[in-house]
Amino acid sequence: MLHRAILGSVERFMSVLIEHYAGAFPTWLAPVQAVVIPIADRHLDYAYEVKKTLLATSLPGAQSLRIEIDEARESMQKKIRNAQMQKIPYMLVIGDKEAENGTVAVRRRSGGDLGTLPVSELAERLKTEVLTRSDLA
Repeated sequence: MLHRAILGSVERFMSVLIEHYAGAFPTWLAPVQAVVIPIADRHLDYAYEVKKTLLATSLPGAQSLRIEIDEARESMQKKIRNAQMQKIPYMLVIGDKEAENGTVAVRRRSGGDLGTLPVSELAERLKTEVLTRSDLA
């Protein structure tokens, strides 16, 4: 007897996860854990520094944090809206003050504003959230 299924067990499991979380995966499971949103093109260099620092955060095994930079030539509000639509857990907004002070303005997907944090403190927060599989918001 031959058995055929449209979806295999991995695909079925993923579909259950997607349905359970409604696409808003917890940080440890999200395909993109944070997006860096520079306010203007002049902040791109600092955005890459932030990404490099966050990627250097050591996690067990060959893992690293999954970070993207939104380089689109759109308004900051549009970039934040896009990140919320993609259900990215953390939005890291960078402007002149943040670049000058070595910090990032952190927003949660849920709309919660965590204020301005040093990049090293944010890296530790993300690392803890990923390793403990918890939501620290």
